[in-house]
Amino acid sequence: MANVGNQKQKLLYIMEIFLRETDEEHPITAAQIIEKLEAREIVAERKSIYRDIRALQDYGMDIEKAPEQNGFYLAERTFELAELKLLVDAVAASKFITEKKSRELVQKIEHLGSAYQGRHLHRQVVVSDRVKMANERIYYTIDEIYQCIDNNHKMTFQYLEWNDKKEQTLRHGGKWYEVSPAFLLWDNEYYYLVAWDEEASAVRHYRADKILGAKEMEDKRSKEVLAIEDQKADYAKKRFSMFAGAAEIVTLRAPKYMAGVMIDRFGTEVRMRREDEDILVRTEVEVSPQFFGWITGLGPGVQILGPETVRRSYQEHLEQILSAYK
Repeated sequence: MANVGNQKQKLLYIMEIFLRETDEEHPITAAQIIEKLEAREIVAERKSIYRDIRALQDYGMDIEKAPEQNGFYLAERTFELAELKLLVDAVAASKFITEKKSRELVQKIEHLGSAYQGRHLHRQVVVSDRVKMANERIYYTIDEIYQCIDNNHKMTFQYLEWNDKKEQTLRHGGKWYEVSPAFLLWDNEYYYLVAWDEEASAVRHYRADKILGAKEMEDKRSKEVLAIEDQKADYAKKRFSMFAGAAEIVTLRAPKYMAGVMIDRFGTEVRMRREDEDILVRTEVEVSPQFFGWITGLGPGVQILGPETVRRSYQEHLEQILSAYK
């Protein structure tokens, strides 16, 4: 039997109907709204439905009248369908999100649009060599790291590494690391904790998925993290695969068609000028074997012009590799 007195919930149900069951291609009439309310044992008259729609419009909901139909629909949401598709794609393509958590997140994203739009989100992104993580520990690790940063506290944890038996073991016999966390960085499909290591008196990087048993300490973070935080914006540009090295301002020569490669790597603010059919790029990097590997992968057309110490180090790097094949 319909509940005449249950009118306080009526407006909420109508809001839910517009959020979940309407879009530009699927308007709804006052008569259809009345039917859906009756299914929830709520009695409504046509005039009251129109009053409720105006109330929702006054509240800020972008409810519009269908131009060629006697119905209404929610025209604008917080997220457009294209934006929801981007979110679903990002979740599906993220290596650190498990299959189980990916499905849960996609279902939640679907509820940000109408039920009809949700059907468009059931699509699988194809990414070559995609390896999803098997456990969900990383979510709690990331939350603990942010809590330590927000509270300005140090943290402690153990660190995992792979052995030749494809087993994860505790590094340094299960040692507990004590660090001052500066920030989290997303690089090359992994989360990294950038922190000040008290024992080493140096900046260290830790892959978040290899951190075990992260705990907040009562001690305040070291003052060194302030200088690290100031580098946050350009931190990843200078480092290759998050391997640290000596900071150097290097000059590279490359064919002009590689301008996009340089901009993708170093950003649009990189210093670059044309010289004949080449470009000269001047930027700060942390010199490491990974930086040399990147240069090598670009082929013989890319050269390190300076400084001379970096050129010699690169030559020695190549000679060591070649010696292994003699």
